[in-house]
Amino acid sequence: MEIPELTIQQAIALDRPFTGGTHAAAVAGTRGIATHSSLVVPLFASTMFLSGFLLFLVEPMAARMVLPILGGVPMVWNGCVVFFQIMMLAGYGYAFGASRWLHVRHHVVLHAAVLAAPAAVLPFMIQAGSVTPPDGNPLGWLLLLLAGTIGLPFFVLSTSASVFQHWLSRTDHPSARDPYFLYSASNLGCLLALASYPTVVEPMLTLRGQTRLWTTGYAAFVLLAGACAVFAWRRTGSSRPHTAAVADPSVELTCAPITGVRRARWVALAFVPSSLMLAVTSYLSTDIAAVPLLWIVPLALYLLTFALAFGRHSTAAGAVARRALPLLAVPLALFMIANLRAPLTAIVLLHLAAFAVMALSCHADLAQDRPEPSRLTEFYFWVSLGGMLGGLFNTLAAPLLFDSIVEYPLVVVAACLLFRVSDAPAPSRRVKADVVAPLVVGALTAAILVVLRARGASLSLQLAALSVPAVLTFTQRRQSTRFGLCMAALIVVSFAFGNAGERVLYATRTFFGVYRVNEDLAGRYHGLAHGTTLHGMQALAPERRREALTYYHETGPFGQAWRALPAATGREIAVVGLGVGTLATYARPEQRWTFFEIDPAIERIARTREYFSFMEACGDRCRVVIGDARVSLGRVPEHAYDLLVLDAFSSDSIPMHLMTREALSLYVSRLAPGGALVMHVSNRHLRLAPIVARLAASQGLVGVQEIDQQIESIGPWPEGKSPSHWIVMARNAADLDRLSKDARWSPLAASASTPLWTDDFSNILSVLSVR
Repeated sequence: MEIPELTIQQAIALDRPFTGGTHAAAVAGTRGIATHSSLVVPLFASTMFLSGFLLFLVEPMAARMVLPILGGVPMVWNGCVVFFQIMMLAGYGYAFGASRWLHVRHHVVLHAAVLAAPAAVLPFMIQAGSVTPPDGNPLGWLLLLLAGTIGLPFFVLSTSASVFQHWLSRTDHPSARDPYFLYSASNLGCLLALASYPTVVEPMLTLRGQTRLWTTGYAAFVLLAGACAVFAWRRTGSSRPHTAAVADPSVELTCAPITGVRRARWVALAFVPSSLMLAVTSYLSTDIAAVPLLWIVPLALYLLTFALAFGRHSTAAGAVARRALPLLAVPLALFMIANLRAPLTAIVLLHLAAFAVMALSCHADLAQDRPEPSRLTEFYFWVSLGGMLGGLFNTLAAPLLFDSIVEYPLVVVAACLLFRVSDAPAPSRRVKADVVAPLVVGALTAAILVVLRARGASLSLQLAALSVPAVLTFTQRRQSTRFGLCMAALIVVSFAFGNAGERVLYATRTFFGVYRVNEDLAGRYHGLAHGTTLHGMQALAPERRREALTYYHETGPFGQAWRALPAATGREIAVVGLGVGTLATYARPEQRWTFFEIDPAIERIARTREYFSFMEACGDRCRVVIGDARVSLGRVPEHAYDLLVLDAFSSDSIPMHLMTREALSLYVSRLAPGGALVMHVSNRHLRLAPIVARLAASQGLVGVQEIDQQIESIGPWPEGKSPSHWIVMARNAADLDRLSKDARWSPLAASASTPLWTDDFSNILSVLSVR
């Protein structure tokens, strides 16, 4: 029988001296081992692939489950991220400790118990009626809830990357010398789960169906893990092959002592890509284009760079990244300094490409510096710690420290400082140049900005002038230390002078995003921007201070509805979403208005007279309730409001838990007899009207809608007015009164093909509009 080529190579690798038996028996035994060994790598790779897939599948599932309970506050997702990162570090810590203190066979026995433990909580499900969150900050409660439901299975899966590579490294298999390539299989599994959840799993399955699928997947993982354990038990030995397969033949594992400096470098090389991934996501979503699901692309690139760096061609991948980094990092810095946002496609691609090569450069350096397999679990522990610190820095620290996405340029600087062309130390004669060149770049950048901005130079002229220090920085790319310091000088000095072309009156940052109060260049309007979304505007001319602008103009759909609806004459009015308080201009003397706003910073801005005066003019008639609207409305008595306005969906990151069957049922229960529900669904990327129509039909509501757009044939468009899309719903057609007879309004018709969003099911891809 002909032996495959790979099997012959493995047989040669296993050929070593035998202490007993005949030569024929030794050869036969070697061939038998070689044939059996051909299945080992696929077995371990499949196990790690499935563990990575299940890890990244359970994260969005858990977040979706707790969303209706705690509301759409970012603290919910932030809390989930913190939990996942803590559990990942705990899993790597377990693997590190077990590898140091237990023999492989003892570890196999222990891990068998660990694998079986999640049976006590599977299938997991977190339902809104089954748990009650506490008053005040629920972060601690959320962490305990997640620990009691998905904590065990997530912990087990997080151990896989270290445990199975460690087990393989302790066997006599040819791949035992360098099992790091298996890490690529784990990251590819994560990548597939990341792509599958929003495109396949969420659109096709309810949350309960997802948990059943996930539990089945975990059972398959346990079977594969058991097979790996059997192999590790049978093939563990103190001796190793003299010659073994290496993931990348051009890479030699580093046998240098593991010092504190080396561990710190591992942490830094893991910290930067993790932080950079979150930073570029925040920057693109806040300052460039807030497109739904955009966060998937940086995360996918992050996982892909890990897979490439630890794959069989890591040396080539690292070389490409190091060549490309200066080519992309310098123009990236220049565009960030100039705050360029167009052309959109080119800008987004530049940011993503620069992030990819920086992450790949760091991960390739990590792979190149990986220690011998006996220290594998410790290596992964420090890598996990760096990744966790990077995530915590962006998720928890940055919103408290900065009022804009400052962490992005800072981490770009860190990536450039870690950039290494080669490991050869620089000659002493170059040390002076490493200091002088960055000083020249910094001084030149400062001089250009001072002179040109003092003279009111155009943005294009500033950009052209800044190209000089940028080109000077690029010329230093062959000297990594000098290049990193020049990049630091260019970016830090530029950002110290602030972005060009903006007149920002106030900026703040919370866990909900970055807010800017701007004044137009002509000094006629103040506006509130949340990233790239305008949340309200007020005219500064005294005669127009009470005029409702943008989406709320009196000639627009809301103004028409306000004049036509009988419910608008009622005493109690509720609004979900405050913005700058524009709708308060419609408040009648005898009415009481309640605004439900999730972010206290928005109320502070709306009540600051130097910026906006709508709330001040409304006085005691308008009050604000801080908190998630769905949770807050749940505490309100039934039939409390005559009119309920939902104005929380104009952003491109919509709170989906506010647009489900259960949420709409709550809204209707809070409406008085004859009441009406008014919903603002203007959105650049999402078609929300079909979902609202389907929800209305499920509750037996009637509705009308109007899309108000600027059409020159109709007449002049009022200054300060924005196009908008509004929907009005009521229990009976009579409650819509004149609005249903207005030719500008059309009936809200539901389609049977439109999915019904519930707390258990939603599909954002079904409403995504590509423009």
